[in-house]
Amino acid sequence: MNSTPDHAPASSRQRQELRALATAFSFLTRIPVPPFAWSEHSFRQSTAYFPLVGLVIGALSAAVFTISAMLWPQSIAAVLTLVTAVALTGAFHEDGLADSADGLGGGWTTEDKLRIMKDSRIGTYGAVTLFLALALKLACLASTVAAMVPLALITAHTLGRWTTLPLVRFCAYVSEGASGKPLVGSVSARRIGLGTAIAVLPLLWLPLPQALALIAVVAALLVSSQRWLRRSIGGITGDTLGAVNQLTECAVLLFFCAHYAI
Repeated sequence: MNSTPDHAPASSRQRQELRALATAFSFLTRIPVPPFAWSEHSFRQSTAYFPLVGLVIGALSAAVFTISAMLWPQSIAAVLTLVTAVALTGAFHEDGLADSADGLGGGWTTEDKLRIMKDSRIGTYGAVTLFLALALKLACLASTVAAMVPLALITAHTLGRWTTLPLVRFCAYVSEGASGKPLVGSVSARRIGLGTAIAVLPLLWLPLPQALALIAVVAALLVSSQRWLRRSIGGITGDTLGAVNQLTECAVLLFFCAHYAI
């Protein structure tokens, strides 16, 4: 894997990091970014900024919720918030969740599961899973104290994107020709450290016991997902990365709702 040498000029390293940041936003969202020279190297480096992308998506969603809640009931504000997040990402991770549910739920062998995941059409498992996930998010946002919803959104989106880092670092990629395959093995300890430092920023606004409990919840979900995927298909795919992202978002919103229910 290519990397910027430690003795490279600071300006060169900064340009590389800016390209990596732009690549992260270009890959994960529909947010316009200035033109930049894309490269596989910048794509590999971009994973460290996935949590920052989540933080921005969460902050924009939180702004929509806060403004909407001033005009309409909280349930309507929750719907508009979900619409915002889906529009910002192009339902990128939701698509992965649906495809993963179809493949893991409908396939009997590893080959069947991977083949079904690659099918662009959504099946019964995918449709039901996607509906239930969105319904769960909506219920959580509508049932959490309004003052805590912005932090819940920022935390959920940030930690959700962070889960990609350890998965691509420690899991084999089992889908050929997928867009996320170049990321596998590219996340160094340094890049994980940078991404993790970004991911924990929203937790600083929580009481320490709650922050530690939430970290434990996300860690447990990540480990169990990793083990299940290894048993089911031998590793990860781009779709399963999106699925774990969405499951993490749901878990974080459930956590906030449990502690700050209306």
